[in-house]
Amino acid sequence: MADFVDLRSDTVTRPTSGMREVMAAAEVGDDVYGEDPTVNALEAEVAALFGHEAALFAPSGSMANQIALQLLVSPGNELLCDADAHVVTYEIGAAAAYGGISSRTWPAVGADIDPVAVAGMIRPDGYFAVPTRAIAVEQTHNRGGGGVIPLATLRELRRVADDAEVALHCDGARIWHAHVADGVPLVEYGRLFDTLSVCLSKGLGAPVGSLVVASAEKVERARLIRKRLGGGMRQAGILAAAGRYALAHHVDRLAEDHARAARLAEVVAPFGVLATGVRTNLVPLDLTKHTLDARSLAAAARVEGVLISVLGPRTARLVTHLDLDDADIDRAAAVLPRILSA
Repeated sequence: MADFVDLRSDTVTRPTSGMREVMAAAEVGDDVYGEDPTVNALEAEVAALFGHEAALFAPSGSMANQIALQLLVSPGNELLCDADAHVVTYEIGAAAAYGGISSRTWPAVGADIDPVAVAGMIRPDGYFAVPTRAIAVEQTHNRGGGGVIPLATLRELRRVADDAEVALHCDGARIWHAHVADGVPLVEYGRLFDTLSVCLSKGLGAPVGSLVVASAEKVERARLIRKRLGGGMRQAGILAAAGRYALAHHVDRLAEDHARAARLAEVVAPFGVLATGVRTNLVPLDLTKHTLDARSLAAAARVEGVLISVLGPRTARLVTHLDLDDADIDRAAAVLPRILSA
């Protein structure tokens, strides 16, 4: 058991011993020249998992998202997404700053998206309005408490996009969690989207890396955008090896994280702070009606060896991950009710 039970994020994990071994032994080359065999193998593997022609390794999920958006939306045109989407909440205005992309949002509803309402927001060419070129969704939804967008909803969004002749992007940072939670094959998700970004360092436990998944033509353009953004890496096979290990060993075990998150949800629910039902590894806390605010809760938990994430004045989050075991969850399950009941 660690000194702290770190429930802040699934990005805090450290490489396992097996992952470190494959990283040390990785065959490498210069990836900017396309000569790193381990990176090439990772890209081919991920593209195949989602049924697409190609993929591109990038150093971060934010960069992967922004590359994908620039592939779909030219400067001065519009992206639609929800108001809590990662691409407009946690990427520091990158779509506008680097892509010249105008963003318009529908009210934050997490994974509970209304495709009819989205269809009504799409603006065609003409009428002196900014035309919509793409729709972006997030699977699973971070600020939506790890909610999973139902497959039927995604299929209807695909129909909406096709009817309007706009593209559909998936911020799939935690799409592995959706795959495990609902049993939807990754290739089924892949066929619904023009582009996807998928992350190896959230949940899967790799230290670095996300991929843009798309057609071969789009990925060739994506290489230029990645270079422009400073994302060209050299002997990146050391990192790609970690990603390949994660895909081989850490996807199915996400069910353990989901079960542990459900355990935490169970112990905080009686205090009226559980924001929504817990489907995956995120437990959202709404402290609007509690005497404690988020920072006070986090400070009190830290004193007792539990770290939680503060997302807003009255919003906090617990996240289960690879580095936590049942004993850690039991410890947190003892600490949090004691604080919430004080």
